[in-house]
Amino acid sequence: MTPPVRLLIVDDHPVVRDGLRGMFTGDPGFEVVGAAADGAEALVLVANTSPDVVLMDLRMPGMDGVTAIGRLVGSGSPAKVLVLTTYDTDADVLPAIEAGATGYLLKDAPREELVRAVRAAARGESVLSPAVAGRLMGRLRAPHQPAEEPLSQRELEVLTLVARGSSNREAAARLFISEATVKTHLLHVYAKLGVNDRAAAVAAAYDRGLLTPGGR
Repeated sequence: MTPPVRLLIVDDHPVVRDGLRGMFTGDPGFEVVGAAADGAEALVLVANTSPDVVLMDLRMPGMDGVTAIGRLVGSGSPAKVLVLTTYDTDADVLPAIEAGATGYLLKDAPREELVRAVRAAARGESVLSPAVAGRLMGRLRAPHQPAEEPLSQRELEVLTLVARGSSNREAAARLFISEATVKTHLLHVYAKLGVNDRAAAVAAAYDRGLLTPGGR
């Protein structure tokens, strides 16, 4: 028979702590070994109770969740930390994951999802709510993208004319090049700016300061 998952609950709101304790205590697959109101208390309880999973809130008075996660990981504790919070901003998600959290769930998660997540965390599996996963993947992909390649002078000239409303044919006539060459330059611009059409290219160029109102 599989032993129950030993769970420590960390949240500064007594009602939340009591609610989570009641939920998991009623399930024979879990043993709630303690509850803490902040990160400092959690560290003491982890040392004394050896939980398998710490269900950790983030924004708490005293020692916050991210600091506590970092301390736990740094101490070599085998406990897995599953963040359970209301907040899903980059400023909350990224530091928690970087500190060593195994997973990140929001407090509006259904009961069944939370139970599955705690079991998965106990197995060492990463668990992320869909909203958090999308945000995290979007941010983590960015550092691995190739460095931005600058637009050539000719590509800027073509894009400037497009921004002023010129068609490919009109741009070709103004620059004394063929229409096919204009299309080729635009394809290069799209690739460098990471866009798919003329309007998006112009918007991206203004956003990056490559084009300025009334300027080139």
